[in-house]
Amino acid sequence: MKHGAAVVVIDALGTVTGWSEGARRLTGRPAADVVGRPAAELLAEDIPDDVLAARAGIVALRHRDGHRIDLAVTACPVAGADGQPTGFVITADPPDATLPAEAFEQASMSMSVFDLQQRYVRVNDTACKVMGVPESALTGRFFPETVEETAYNQGFLRHLREVAETGRPVRYESFAGAPALNREHLWSIEMWPLRAASGELTGVAMAAFDNTEQYWARRRLALLNEATTAVGTTLDVVRTAEELIDILVPRYADFASVDLLDWVLGADEPPMMPDGVVVLHRIAHGSTHEGNPGAAVRIGETDLYPPGSPPARALREGRAMLSQAGEPEFVEWLEERNARSPESRPHRLGVHSLLAVPLRARGTTLGIAVCVRSAHPDDYGCDDAVFAEELGSRAAVSIDNARRFARERTTALALQHSLLPRGLPGQAAVEVAHRYLPCGSLAGIGGDWFDVIPLSGGRVGLVVGDVVGHGIQSSATMGRLRTAVRTLADVDLPPDELLTHLDDLVTHLAAEDSGEEVAELGATCLYAVYDPVSRLLTLAAAGHPAPAVVLPGGTAESIPMSAGPPLGVGGLPFEATELELPEGSVVALYTDGLIEDRDRDLDGAADALRRALSAPTASLEALCDSVLKAVLPDQHSDDVALLLVRTRALGADRVATWDVPPDPAEVAAFRQAVGEQLATWGLDEAAFVTELVVSELVTNAIRYGEPPIQLRLIRDRALICEVSDASSTSPHLRRAHAYDEGGRGLLLVAQLTQRWGSRQTGRGKTIWAEQALPDT
Repeated sequence: MKHGAAVVVIDALGTVTGWSEGARRLTGRPAADVVGRPAAELLAEDIPDDVLAARAGIVALRHRDGHRIDLAVTACPVAGADGQPTGFVITADPPDATLPAEAFEQASMSMSVFDLQQRYVRVNDTACKVMGVPESALTGRFFPETVEETAYNQGFLRHLREVAETGRPVRYESFAGAPALNREHLWSIEMWPLRAASGELTGVAMAAFDNTEQYWARRRLALLNEATTAVGTTLDVVRTAEELIDILVPRYADFASVDLLDWVLGADEPPMMPDGVVVLHRIAHGSTHEGNPGAAVRIGETDLYPPGSPPARALREGRAMLSQAGEPEFVEWLEERNARSPESRPHRLGVHSLLAVPLRARGTTLGIAVCVRSAHPDDYGCDDAVFAEELGSRAAVSIDNARRFARERTTALALQHSLLPRGLPGQAAVEVAHRYLPCGSLAGIGGDWFDVIPLSGGRVGLVVGDVVGHGIQSSATMGRLRTAVRTLADVDLPPDELLTHLDDLVTHLAAEDSGEEVAELGATCLYAVYDPVSRLLTLAAAGHPAPAVVLPGGTAESIPMSAGPPLGVGGLPFEATELELPEGSVVALYTDGLIEDRDRDLDGAADALRRALSAPTASLEALCDSVLKAVLPDQHSDDVALLLVRTRALGADRVATWDVPPDPAEVAAFRQAVGEQLATWGLDEAAFVTELVVSELVTNAIRYGEPPIQLRLIRDRALICEVSDASSTSPHLRRAHAYDEGGRGLLLVAQLTQRWGSRQTGRGKTIWAEQALPDT
């Protein structure tokens, strides 16, 4: 045998007379080289006296190649016929001959040897611990008799038989329990055949290595990897918390909850962490039991953690806290939960481990995630705490991103709402309905706006615009542009000139913001002016979609016009379009978010808009709602501004016009004519002031203007007096000195009327003044 004992026979004179094969293998010396020679020649050193006396002990021999061999030897005397010793039979085993057996017994992996009928032959100490019985209880027994009939054990038996029948080794992994273990483990199992020197199969050996820790490490790593893509898919705080719960339950916890501090859900800055009772709000929770029957706090309710509880400590100390059944803080926490919701007490039976991890992002604590195990047999350990802190950190960053987005969105929306018109003033020229819908996308609030601006002469300015980009910056820019449009409209610039000035403004703003020559800030705008006297709509666009118009009894059509370059391009002209509209026409002005989207067909959306505008509705407000419902998808990715205008007309019975000769002597006649017209309109109470205003304005036009001169009275919601002449020189209000004979006319007009001003026309200028009419 390979590891058999070496046998040497020595006669009474110390000469070697017998030399076994084992001795040859041990020393490397064949029998021919040793037999007949003194045994002393084989020694590396003298035999100790105690070994000679005991005839047993360690003897040092010299191997054939020269190295020393320490052998445990035993000498047995051989007696002759007369009973006297004639020699000795010496058997020798190397001191390490027991190492293979010891290695088998003490191996950290579970090892067993089976015969070809799957009966235990040998079992090491680790296998006995796994099986929960001593080796004597297994030796000679058929494997199925020692275990429960489970799928795992049947597979194990099948692999044993496969090795015994085929003589080929088998290697596989299995996640299963064992009789003496309280949970399932991941086993890496290897089985191989045992053969005699002749090659005949004699048994099957098995080694099972416990890879459970590596398995759970891989599971934790896989969960972290999954959380990278599964948590934070939306910029919504609640949904992000729910995604974290989906990761934790049921694979990592039997119950998990996410509670956030008050300020996270609002617009406040993070306060100092309190030392006493911590107040949080339950945002999400999940359980392996449907309906979360073990939850002590409902979604949206306030949660209170006592100062010494693991969640409160985790919040204060900023690190994960472990707590197991039997520990004082765990008992206190469980009692507090049971006292809060006694009806859920049965569902907390078996809870044995708690892990509380703070949700921290960018150095700020946002809340706490609590994981509880009941059905999971393992308590949370240090590795779980490290994993939970990493997962909590990633989730907290997503929650903080959602919080910051919500805060910026709320701020931008509040800013935009403060800049948009809250209530449009009543207009005699038009009936107005409008809608503004902020986008629901992650990009944030955009810079869409609209406005209705009262102009002189009963006219009205209509504006829609869109600033490129989203967020607070776009909303602020929108406010600046809206203010600029109102300022330019107050000067009564025609639409194409107004857009030219607005284009210059955007170019300057972009250059200031970026510090570069080329403007990077862009916007689109459409400005229109409607005159209810002439029923003319004059409009110009800067890169903005053309409005649609619905004539009475007709269908909606887009107004043919030049879109013009977007604002901020600079150096390109804008063209005005003019069309006459019958009374009752509906004009739809809108931003591109109504019909444009990357997932929508532009032509199809435009057709849907025209069909919706053509459909009969009870009111302009109802038409707004039906248009949005028909055209917009459920989730629109851009802001939408819609402004619907139904035109009105001021007939000849509400307008009076006179041509004025350039003769100061004719002023009195026109004062009288104005008084008669006011009497016809039933406005005698306004006659005195109006006659003074007419006298001053007509006199100034005759004295400082150029013919032709025209006087016009318009009875709208206010009484409007207009005097036009061919001079482009605008009047200026000045303070007259005590001894000046003139210079007080416009000051008098300003004092007597509600408002006054001048506007440039294609043939000169018009000075106008408005008076409030008494209620009728």
